[in-house]
Amino acid sequence: MSPHELSRRDFLRWTGVAGFGLVASPPALGWRALVFPPPQARPGVDDPWTQVDDILGRIVPPVFPDRDVDLTRYGAVGDGERDCSAAFQAAIAACAAAGGGRVVVPAGRFLSGAIHLKSRVNLHLAPGATIAFSRDPRQYLPVVFTRWEGVEVMNYSPFVYAFEQRDVAITGSGTLDGQADADHWWPWRSTAGPAGAPARTPDRAALFDMAARGAPVPDRVFGDGHYLRPNFIQPYRCQNVLVEGVTIVNSPMWEVHPVLCTNVTVRNVTIDTHGPNNDGCDPESCRDVLIEGCTFDTGDDCIALKSGRNADGRRVNVPVENVIVRDCRMKDGHGGVVIGSEVSGGARNVFAERCRMDSPRLDRALRIKTNSVRGGFVEHVYMRDVTVGQVAEAVVTVNLFYEEGDTGRFPPTVRDIEVRRVTSRKSDHALLLRGYSHTPVRDVRIIDCTFDDVAKPDVLEGVADVTLRNVRINGQLRNETITRK
Repeated sequence: MSPHELSRRDFLRWTGVAGFGLVASPPALGWRALVFPPPQARPGVDDPWTQVDDILGRIVPPVFPDRDVDLTRYGAVGDGERDCSAAFQAAIAACAAAGGGRVVVPAGRFLSGAIHLKSRVNLHLAPGATIAFSRDPRQYLPVVFTRWEGVEVMNYSPFVYAFEQRDVAITGSGTLDGQADADHWWPWRSTAGPAGAPARTPDRAALFDMAARGAPVPDRVFGDGHYLRPNFIQPYRCQNVLVEGVTIVNSPMWEVHPVLCTNVTVRNVTIDTHGPNNDGCDPESCRDVLIEGCTFDTGDDCIALKSGRNADGRRVNVPVENVIVRDCRMKDGHGGVVIGSEVSGGARNVFAERCRMDSPRLDRALRIKTNSVRGGFVEHVYMRDVTVGQVAEAVVTVNLFYEEGDTGRFPPTVRDIEVRRVTSRKSDHALLLRGYSHTPVRDVRIIDCTFDDVAKPDVLEGVADVTLRNVRINGQLRNETITRK
């Protein structure tokens, strides 16, 4: 039966989501997930960092039974040529049926299509193990319930996917190779691309139009015959998620992309991929997230926190919140720690510390990007003890004119941003803050920071209550509060 023919009740039965906290939205809007409780006000504390211990107390990586399931016992051969998709699924099913444990991928190169994880299963890559993902789009069918650039859709399966599972993990010292390149997956990004290459633009526009019109998600069917690239790793509506130790290369687009998850740990992961939209780690509408000890060398934002796009993000209406980023290294990328642009559900309580960022191809250290079409809010964002070698644009950027700019009816709220003890050796600007005159960016505090070899003056437009305290820019001490500009 085609998803086009499903009633909403049948759709929930078909996708396996019935009984998981879904409620009906107004008929034109389809269904939305109520995963988290309503937003709570930030506690009134002098030092916002006192909240970190409470958040960390809730972030506990899953623990798995002491049971190993060897992938090769299910027919997998690590020669990089034979399709091991069935072996992966059989091993995962057997592990889950036995009560959970590790599915161990031994040394070798194992070719596979989509891998779907189940509760209490840890996909573990031993030293020397590589999972090479097929370049054949048909290997990622049938379509699954996913989010694509902040919009819910029935699309190609992500390469590693889990839907409404508990206690799932990808661990080990091996490599996940998406095998994307200038001839596979990446050409879908371009409206032109190599001769004869398909373009994503018509499908992207069609999906965004369906979401704007409130088309029910089961009617938003893409996949075969369409060109919306799959994400790499996507646990969707999962609890207790761990991604640890692995290396990720050659992704079609976004790489580690948990959606509507709680209790997420991404630790000691190395991401090295420079394709279009190759964001490193994009927690979207997630709560209680720890990203630590990771290395990012990417073709887009290193870390980007998101919560849905435009009308669809407002329909689902779940923020990304309680996110801790620490001890990470950022090389190439559009931004080191980024919020947006798909942030229509809001973002709050973001803590970044002890990171190192340095590359002439890293554009910004802290970046907030949104507009009045996205709407939403960004608040309670704190960065401290970050060392920046050089960035191409600015150390701190807030841009409310991203993409569509101020053309919508939902001006975002951006407030309570604090940057403390951050140093940089080279940048175009120290600060580049562009809000709206009618809805300024408010309460930005830059404290005990040193920015050297800054080529151009700060850009401060549409801001209110911007405070610089003990800040040195090119050796000049600045202590001032800009009430409104």
